[in-house]
Amino acid sequence: MADLAYEHLRDALLVLEVRPGAPLKDDVVARELDVGRTPVREALKRLETDRLVVTYPRRGTFAAPIDISDLGQISEVRRSLEPLAAAGAARRATDEQRAGLAGLAATIAALDPPAMTAVELMRHDVAVHRGVYAASGNPHLEDVLVRLDNLATRIWCLVLDRLPAIGGHVHEHVDLLRAVVEGREDDAAALAEEHVAAFERTVRGVL
Repeated sequence: MADLAYEHLRDALLVLEVRPGAPLKDDVVARELDVGRTPVREALKRLETDRLVVTYPRRGTFAAPIDISDLGQISEVRRSLEPLAAAGAARRATDEQRAGLAGLAATIAALDPPAMTAVELMRHDVAVHRGVYAASGNPHLEDVLVRLDNLATRIWCLVLDRLPAIGGHVHEHVDLLRAVVEGREDDAAALAEEHVAAFERTVRGVL
C-alpha cells in the first residue's frame, strides 16, 4: 500500500497535477486511494527524500517548489550519467528488457503528438528514461538518475505552455531506444548526452 501511494503521488507531482506548494494531507490522500494513513505517511517520507515534497513542523507537507536555477546543476550531472546508463543498458540489458524497450520504441514512433496532450507525451518520456535506467544493470546509477530525472521533468512541465511542440523531443527517444536494443553502446551514449543538452537548451530558450 505504501508503494501504491508513493507511485500515485510521485507521478502526480512529476507532471504537476499536484502543483508546487499545494498541501498534501495524509487523510485526504488516504481516502482518495482507499488506503490507510500509515502507508501514505510512509510514501510522503520517501517523496521528501526524493525532494518532491517538503514538510514543515506544525504546518504539514507540501509539494516541493520548483527552482529553475537548479536546471544547470541538474543538467551538469545528467550529461555525465545519462550516457553512462545508456551505454550500460546497450551492454547489459537482458533479452526481456530489450524486447520491452523495442516495444516502447515502436509505440513512440507511432504516436500522433497533435492528438495528444503535453502531459501524455511527457509520460512516455518518463517511461523511456526509467526503462533505460533499469536496463543499465546498475541499481545505484538507476536510483540517482531516477531522482534527477524526476526533478528535470518537473522543470519541463512547469514551462510546457511556453514550449514549442514537444513531440519531436519525445520522438528523439526512438533512435536512443533502438541503439540500446541493438547493443550500440557509443551511439546510445551520444544520443543520451545530446538529449539532455537539447532539454537544457529548450528550457533556457523560453526563460
